[in-house]
Amino acid sequence: MSPQALFDQQGDRSEADRLGAALRGFVREFSVTTALHVESCVRCGLCAEACHFYTATGDPKYTPAHKLEPLRRAYFREAGPFAPLARLIGWPRAPTLDELRQWQSLIYDSCTMCGRCTLVCPMGIDIAELVKESRHAMFDAGLIPERLALMDRTAEQWGSPATPAEDLPDILHDIAEEFGVEIPCDRPHAEVLMTAAPAELGEHTKALAAAAKILNRAGVDWTLHRGGFDASNVGFNNGDLRLQEKLTRALVDTALQIGATTLLLPECGHAYGAARWEAARWYGQALPLRVVHMTEYLAELVEAGRIRLQPIGETATFHDPCQIVRRGGLERAARTVIAALGLELIEMKDHGVEAYCCGGGGGVVSNVRATALRHKVFEIKKRQVEETGARRFVTSCGQCRITLEMGAQHVNWDRATESLVELVADRLAD
Repeated sequence: MSPQALFDQQGDRSEADRLGAALRGFVREFSVTTALHVESCVRCGLCAEACHFYTATGDPKYTPAHKLEPLRRAYFREAGPFAPLARLIGWPRAPTLDELRQWQSLIYDSCTMCGRCTLVCPMGIDIAELVKESRHAMFDAGLIPERLALMDRTAEQWGSPATPAEDLPDILHDIAEEFGVEIPCDRPHAEVLMTAAPAELGEHTKALAAAAKILNRAGVDWTLHRGGFDASNVGFNNGDLRLQEKLTRALVDTALQIGATTLLLPECGHAYGAARWEAARWYGQALPLRVVHMTEYLAELVEAGRIRLQPIGETATFHDPCQIVRRGGLERAARTVIAALGLELIEMKDHGVEAYCCGGGGGVVSNVRATALRHKVFEIKKRQVEETGARRFVTSCGQCRITLEMGAQHVNWDRATESLVELVADRLAD
């Protein structure tokens, strides 16, 4: 069950300091909920069959519960009801630095925090949440993949892992010119603050232009803003709590500054988890504005009759992004929009809350060390898409789209992964 030792580390601290930082990080996460979850695991192994990394490889080291071993041992030694006795008799052993280095590949390379393991756990253990908490300790110890650490440092400086805030007006101007759409930036007052994902300011600019076209057609009072524009929140994925808070506050505080009542998130799964479900923790109260995902907003516009769509009249299947559907609860929204597009939906064998992950969430797609493993996982989704016989393949998460496109390129698969927001923009009726 020992994982292969694939690790990076940041900083030049001593081994004792690094291990101490990790253990303090684990202890900081211990709460009543964490205790209930850690104490409840009966080692049944059902979570293994739910994990796309285990399913794709058959390797028992990818069993989700196994990924929690450092957290589990730290809990029983430091916070469990018999912690003093555990330390006295030396069982369980405290995690060592070498073990944490070994587990880095399990916590970061082979977990997307998709929550499918959580869904099937008979004890109701939120394994995905515990992995996220484990990442907090790993980040504190400087034990995260270097590619993710680089993105963390860039986001700290720029407010985005890819785009400096001062470049935003020029980028938006170029996108507006290319696609012939008005994209407001830095308006002092607006009802809706729209945000973006890094790819929408790079290789997927059509998605941003599509969102602008839809909002303009619906008569929405909106803007993008340099004060807070990138919703991807790499701190959420990396385990950097301080950066996670900083990036979330940039969005929320900017929205409140311009008087917005709605913070609109892009086609990005982890943006939804960070801003919709965790933002309130930084403010200590419910947020005084709505936080909605683009898919949810599109469904609202369709149902309210604010936009009308020309039917496509073809078959399609839909990839349910984990953070939006399983973790976020937006299963119906995408299907409302797909129906309005006149697409005949043919569901994959595993869909909705039970859908398999794209394999690239949680920072895995940005972690080049995990590329070979991610390609193995892609085969699951490829097979299920082909089994539907549908002509079109659609998703509502840009990160999923990037992952699926990379997988398709690797195996020379000619199926395009289409963006839901782009389909809507292309089929707007007068």
